[in-house]
Amino acid sequence: MWTPANNLEQERLDKLHYLVEHGIAPYPNRVKCTHSSQDAIRAFEAVETEDHQTPEPVEVTVCGRIVRQNLKGKVYFAHIEDGEGRVQLFVRIDNVGEEMYAMIKDVLDMGDFVQATGSMMRTRAGEVSVLVTDLAVLSKALSPLPVIKERVTEDGQVERYGTFSDVEERYRQRYADLAVNPDTRAVFRARALAVRALRNFLDGEGFLEVETPILQPIYGGAAARPFTTHHNQLHQDLFLRISFELYLKRLLVGMYDAVYEIGRDFRNEGVSYKHNPEFTQLEFYQAYTDYHGMMDLTERMVAYAAEQVTGSTTISFQSHEIDLAPPWKRITLRDAIRECSGIDYVDYPDADSLRAAMRAKGLEAGTTATWGKLVDGLLGDTVEPTLIQPTFIIDYPRDISPLAKAVPDDPTHVERFEIFVGGMEMGNAFTELNDPLDQESRFIDMGRLYSEEDDEATPIDEDYLRAMRYGMPPAGGCGLGVDRLVMLLTDRSTIREVLLFPHLRERD
Repeated sequence: MWTPANNLEQERLDKLHYLVEHGIAPYPNRVKCTHSSQDAIRAFEAVETEDHQTPEPVEVTVCGRIVRQNLKGKVYFAHIEDGEGRVQLFVRIDNVGEEMYAMIKDVLDMGDFVQATGSMMRTRAGEVSVLVTDLAVLSKALSPLPVIKERVTEDGQVERYGTFSDVEERYRQRYADLAVNPDTRAVFRARALAVRALRNFLDGEGFLEVETPILQPIYGGAAARPFTTHHNQLHQDLFLRISFELYLKRLLVGMYDAVYEIGRDFRNEGVSYKHNPEFTQLEFYQAYTDYHGMMDLTERMVAYAAEQVTGSTTISFQSHEIDLAPPWKRITLRDAIRECSGIDYVDYPDADSLRAAMRAKGLEAGTTATWGKLVDGLLGDTVEPTLIQPTFIIDYPRDISPLAKAVPDDPTHVERFEIFVGGMEMGNAFTELNDPLDQESRFIDMGRLYSEEDDEATPIDEDYLRAMRYGMPPAGGCGLGVDRLVMLLTDRSTIREVLLFPHLRERD
C-alpha cells in the first residue's frame, strides 16, 4: 500500500479521504465535456459584441488540470489546462453555494483534474473565463507536480530552476515533464507532424506503406549487434530487427514498385546523444531508379517535412542557420576525407598502412579495427562535425557497403550515400545490388573480414538470396533516422529530448 513520502502528500491523502467521507467520488466513472478550453474561448469571442456583451449565454462544460489557483474570500480563481491550452475558472460562493465552495476551498490542489460547468464571460481584467455554476473533481492528485521555473541570467541566458531542473529526472518521469513543461509537449507535437509529413510525402509519390517483421530469424540490412530473444513454443532463437531493408527489398521482388515503412529498429549498442537502443527509422525503396534518384527524393522530402513542421525550409539548429531547400551539396567520401584530414585512403589499401597514416596525423586508430572501420572513423572524426549544411557524401568503399552496386569503372567503390546535416549523420542509401551471385559473394567476403564477435558480422540470409534469384528490379533505397530528423527540426541537442521514454541506466 502506498505511503505518503512527506507532509504534502499526507495532506492530499487526507483530502481524498474527506471527499470519500462526504460521498464525493474522487475518481468518478463518468465525465461530461462539451468544449475544450480553446473551443470555449472561441465560442464566446464569436458572439461577443464590442461592449463585451453576448446576445445569449454561452454555456460550456470544460475539463482540465488545475495549474494555477487563487482564493480571495468568497471568490476563487483557477486556470485549468487541457491538451489545447488553458482557460480561467471564475467561482463565486453565490453561484455555487456554500457547500460546494467549502469543498473547493478545502480540497482542491494544484494538479487536480476538475470538470467545470458555467457560462462564458470576460472579467474586469479582460480575461475570457468560465463563470462556474457547478464544479466536480475528476481526479485527485496525491503527489504535487514538480516545479519548473525560468529566469534570465545577466548574460541573457535562460536558466531553469525549481524542483524539476534535473534533466535526467525529467527523462525518468516524462509524464511529469509533459504535465508541467509546455516546451516538452511542443517537441512531441512537432514529432507527430514530422512523421505525418514523411508519410504524406511518400504517399503522394506513389509509395505503399507496409509492415515487416520485428522478430526475425536472421538479422541483417545493417552493421550492428542485435538483441536476441527466444520463442518458447517453437524452440527458436529470434532477433529484434536492426533494419527493415532485406524484407522491404523482398517486396520489390514481389512486384511492388515503391514501398516504405516507418517503425522501430533495435541495436544492442552504445548510448549517446544521437544513439538509443530503440529508435525510429524510415526506409523506402523504389524500383527503376538509383542513388541519384534517392538523393533527389530525399532532399525534397526533408525540405517538405521542415516546411510542414516549422513553416520554412530554413531552420535554426544549435546556433546554426541551416537551409534545407534543394539542391544539397554532393561530394565523394574520398574527397571529403582528403580535404578534412589530409589522408587519401586509396593510397593505403590495408588496415596496417591506413592505421599508421592516421596515427601520424594524431588521429585515433584502433589496433584491431578493420580497414573499413578505419575509413569510417576518418569520416566520423574529421568530416562529420564540419557538415552543418545538408550534404550527401557519396561513393563509399565496397568493403563497408555489401548491399550496394559498384561505381561504373571503379570496382573498389559503390554507389552509396550518407546524409549529413547539423554535423550529424541522418541517413544512408544505395543503388541497390540486385545481382544474386554478386550479393552472395559479398556476404561471404564480409564473413571473412569480421569475426563472429564483431559488431559488423552479419549472417548470410539464404532466403533473401533466394528471393533475389527470382529476379529483383534495379532499385534505389534509403534509410532515414526519424529521431535525428526531429532533433534537427526542434533544435534539440540530444536524442533523449525527442524520445518520450528514452532508455536510461539503472539508478545507482
